[in-house]
Amino acid sequence: MQRYRINNDVVKTPAPAGLEGYWQSKGPQRKLVSPEAIASLVVTKEGDTLDCRQWQRVIALPGKLTLLSGDLTNVTVKRELYEIEREGNTLEYDGMTLQRVDRPTTECADYLSKHPLASQLP
Repeated sequence: MQRYRINNDVVKTPAPAGLEGYWQSKGPQRKLVSPEAIASLVVTKEGDTLDCRQWQRVIALPGKLTLLSGDLTNVTVKRELYEIEREGNTLEYDGMTLQRVDRPTTECADYLSKHPLASQLP
């Protein structure tokens, strides 16, 4: 993760073909605090995102896709930058490998029901 001071006017980029949807870690990931922890990323067609990580509690950060120096990047509301690389149904995101899933975890879906993203969910 890189941290930069960026203003709130980051230009939102629509999701490239095939990126819209729900993505989730599978199995233990070194970047997560515990082998039982789960990382999820929700991406809408319009480029809104939710970085949702859970273990003993849920930490959910809305954000948006943007292009920085030609690289597709998720910018969270905490101004954290995470580059996204996709190959088929697998994403490399914040040092983790995420796979496409049909729906978010129950905990992330609950967060989304109380804090909807700016655009329609996948």
